[in-house]
Amino acid sequence: MIHAFKCGIPVLDFVGTLRARRNAEPLEMLASPESLDAWFSESGIVDGDTHCEPSDVAEAVALREAIYTLVAARLVDESYDPDALALVNRKARKPSAVPQLTGEGRRIEATPQQAVSSIARQAIRVLSGPEVLLIKECTRPECTQIYIDRSHGNRREWCAMDPCGNRVKAAAYRARKKASKSRPSTAAVGQ
Repeated sequence: MIHAFKCGIPVLDFVGTLRARRNAEPLEMLASPESLDAWFSESGIVDGDTHCEPSDVAEAVALREAIYTLVAARLVDESYDPDALALVNRKARKPSAVPQLTGEGRRIEATPQQAVSSIARQAIRVLSGPEVLLIKECTRPECTQIYIDRSHGNRREWCAMDPCGNRVKAAAYRARKKASKSRPSTAAVGQ
């Protein structure tokens, strides 16, 4: 598997294909037609190859950024950017991937445009659905993954424990250890 699927919701994992978004050099996971084909297949949007072209990658990246813009606005309770909203709605109006019943079971074949439409439709479902208030962004500074916080009390801070939660907890532990070493001990102070 080339891509990571931490959220269990393909459209939110799609937004995460630009990793470390706020870093000086974010990591682009949709850098080629092959990587986009792989993402469509690995996410379950399609079951076969979509035969993506470079123009499909540009279209998918533009949709991803529009979805991120809408999610970011939702996170801070701001109005949606009209251009991002128009792009998502325009892509959602196109025919989407359609499951077919075969002798072997269910199969989804789609063109890149149909796969992109499926993602746009998922974005609309997530951003207009009952869980919209549970959308969060990972608090690890190097991560910008979006996820739905279904935890008890809505207190989850990371997209996933591995690696983000583990890294934050390890950094906090190291900081506590360093702070305790720099403080003089009470025995030395009393002498």
